[in-house]
Amino acid sequence: MRTVFLGTSDFAAAVLERLAASDHRPALVLTRPDRPRGRGRRLSSPPVAHTARELEIALQQPERVNDPAVCELVRDTAGDEAVLVVCAFGALVKEPLLSTFVPLNVHPSLLPRWRGAAPVERAIMAGDARTGVSIMRLTAGLDSGPVCATGQEEIRPHDTYGSVAERLQRLGGDLLVGVLDRWQQGQPPRFEEQPEEGVTYAEKIIAEDRLLDPARPAIELERRVRALHPHIGARLTRADGSLVGVLRARVAQDAWGTGSVVGVGREAGTGGEAGGLPTGALVGVGERPARLLYGTSEGALELLEVQPPGGRPMDAGAYLRGHAV
Repeated sequence: MRTVFLGTSDFAAAVLERLAASDHRPALVLTRPDRPRGRGRRLSSPPVAHTARELEIALQQPERVNDPAVCELVRDTAGDEAVLVVCAFGALVKEPLLSTFVPLNVHPSLLPRWRGAAPVERAIMAGDARTGVSIMRLTAGLDSGPVCATGQEEIRPHDTYGSVAERLQRLGGDLLVGVLDRWQQGQPPRFEEQPEEGVTYAEKIIAEDRLLDPARPAIELERRVRALHPHIGARLTRADGSLVGVLRARVAQDAWGTGSVVGVGREAGTGGEAGGLPTGALVGVGERPARLLYGTSEGALELLEVQPPGGRPMDAGAYLRGHAV
């Protein structure tokens, strides 16, 4: 079966690898144009572009994927019966592609829950017990098209975005290839409309989502740290206004631990009611090994690995040895 792949992210690149290893190797890959990235603002290709080049698949990076010329390019390369496989493309696919070809979308959620740009992150943030992948027919609506295949995946207590995404990539690739295999054998996909109930939207992650707001409970902040690791990263604001990246954290079972508390006494403040830590306080507990705690509205968040501004990632002990709290 002739396919054309549209994708951009690391997640999409993994699905592309699985598709290319099957009997449905894409005749063409479409991805977003190169953009300036990083501190040096150097022009950089998206992950799917790198993967397509490694696999030696024809690659195009149009500025406007919905330009009629792109539709003609797909037809000339893969034929009128081509199946468009879309995964984390990062831009809305519209006409004339939608009606000219059959567009299948690999979406990492159990639709209709978490339509939109950041379904894996939002599922972890919300404390969902499970997520999954849906293979759907792309329509003009936002991830609202009919679904032909789904697969579930548990979200484990210590899962991060990275660990969940890795499993979903494999699941999504296998589901997609299974749909195409059956189609090639004369069993076209049977699409079912999504239910009206249970629709939620996974908004794009913005700067505010990265901040660990101490007015929220520690358990919510712990999920946020896991949801944004390792690709985006959570951070907190110190009293001096500087930002500290938080790479790993857990809810402190004993906010005060054993030994003295650096920088604050038990009697100070009433925020962080469970352990007496003032809300928003960043304190060191104990001596060897030292613990780094962040006071929240409900309980304390223990920071296990952090990254100071302009510095390297380090554990709590190393941070406390070099930084005042």
